[in-house]
Amino acid sequence: MPAVVPALRTVGAVRKAAVAPRIVRSGAYAGGGMLAAGVGFLGVLVAEGMLAERAVHQVQLDHAPNPSGWYGARLPGRPLTLALLGDSSAAGYGMERVEDTPGAVLASGVSEKAHRPVRLHDLSVVGAKSSDLHPQVEQAIAVEADVAVILVGANDVINRVRPSVSVSHLVQAVKRLQEGGVRVLVGTCPDLGTVKPVLPPLRQVVRGWSRRIAAGQIFHVVRAGGHTVSLADILGEEFKTRPAFFFGADRFHPSAAGYAALGEVLIPPTLAVLEVIGDEEAILETYRGKRVVPLAAAALHAVSRPGTELDPAPRPRGRLRQFWVRVRHFRNQHVDVETPQPAPR
Repeated sequence: MPAVVPALRTVGAVRKAAVAPRIVRSGAYAGGGMLAAGVGFLGVLVAEGMLAERAVHQVQLDHAPNPSGWYGARLPGRPLTLALLGDSSAAGYGMERVEDTPGAVLASGVSEKAHRPVRLHDLSVVGAKSSDLHPQVEQAIAVEADVAVILVGANDVINRVRPSVSVSHLVQAVKRLQEGGVRVLVGTCPDLGTVKPVLPPLRQVVRGWSRRIAAGQIFHVVRAGGHTVSLADILGEEFKTRPAFFFGADRFHPSAAGYAALGEVLIPPTLAVLEVIGDEEAILETYRGKRVVPLAAAALHAVSRPGTELDPAPRPRGRLRQFWVRVRHFRNQHVDVETPQPAPR
């Protein structure tokens, strides 16, 4: 299972030293009820934020090479154009080899499973928030992407952006992409509470904030006609039980294995959005015997279940007039990752 890990700002974007205090302040905003317990609790949060900051900053990571290019260039058929938008989780921050980036894994997998050439445009920006998506969106429309995959939300938590504001910016991006003829898949905000340097009780505060944003993303993106896949607890028990393997040197961003897991979990829902695969490749959940679920219930369910994919569905006959969705779980795909190639002649 994959790993989207929050995007720490880097030198040249925003000082990394500002991250932990922002998490603390976001905790103060989100957990007002708890802070009322006294100044002592606030002191614990501040101290834990400083410890997390110190632990993360002991290692300086580099920007990853951009994986944009052609995959499966010699395959027959009309090429698929894929745009990857978002923050450092989309960029593969900290990787040295292009093959280790989630973009390369995703594009290789889509090409392999669809048996068609894929052109990837990785438009992500390290440190991006949901409010920073507009330039990336316009670029995705300009290259006439068939589908845009968006990974965003962690920096909204770090910068204490209110969930309603964060989700509003994302929905604007989704609607603009669809107006431009681009289908959309959103990988929801990861649970920052699973990051090891963040200790309790700060962990619980950050987890609550992350999950509120993720639930809002699911609900409003699907209502806007987009698709979502839950990245939940950094995508699975593997990251909890084997952190040294799935997390990078700073224990905050994913390792090569973590990014590979992230890319792989995105492959099936991307293929589904492109209508390359259908329900025969998925495990469908039911609601009172029906294969569709009320959106509100599905959003709460998906936010804590990694890999859950939601897309709009017709309202069952005789059911209440509310928004309904299909809830699907796809089997993970392992792929042989390619090196991006220049345009085929």
